[in-house]
Amino acid sequence: MTDLPSQQQKSHQKKMQKLKENIDASTEAADIQRGVFILLTGNGKGKSSSAFGMIMRAIGYGYKVGLVQFIKGEQLSGEELYLRDHCPQVDFHQMGTGFTWDTQDRSIDIAAAQKSWAIAEKMLRDKRYHLVVLDELTYMLSFKYLDRATVLDVLENRPENQSLVVTGRGGGSELIALADTVSEVKDIKHAYNAGIMARKGVDY
Repeated sequence: MTDLPSQQQKSHQKKMQKLKENIDASTEAADIQRGVFILLTGNGKGKSSSAFGMIMRAIGYGYKVGLVQFIKGEQLSGEELYLRDHCPQVDFHQMGTGFTWDTQDRSIDIAAAQKSWAIAEKMLRDKRYHLVVLDELTYMLSFKYLDRATVLDVLENRPENQSLVVTGRGGGSELIALADTVSEVKDIKHAYNAGIMARKGVDY
């Protein structure tokens, strides 16, 4: 490996030192110890996948996790198969009606959403859960299947050390304001739009 010229090395070292100082200062300033609310939104692919990554992270430390999926197809997913078979510390509930645009029955969808929310609410009031993931909850608010004020109140008043991840497009400005971290996944390009079928083990 060729050594960098002296001037380049000095310039690089100076940049890295400045970066380290900024990171160290940010780390030192973060002195609040509590659970966080993370909102993963936007039109791009990967919101639920990111949430499942955090579930795996929590599992690695032996933490108890609650997961409620509000809008998913009736077909089993790889993550569901794995978690149900290998992760007893994860309490997993799916709404079970499939996609709301498939049922096309508002009363059925509302009843299913309220039943699933009752399960989620119990998790959000139980301090034994280190992490709660509410996958696609935003749609329940956008479609007005759940009372927005009630949902926001429960999210805000969950146990102090419990972290929460909510996924889905939209959800409203109040949800964004309540969250500690908001990440927007942007849709640049999607294989589905080119006629490529969803891939087992990648998309579901």
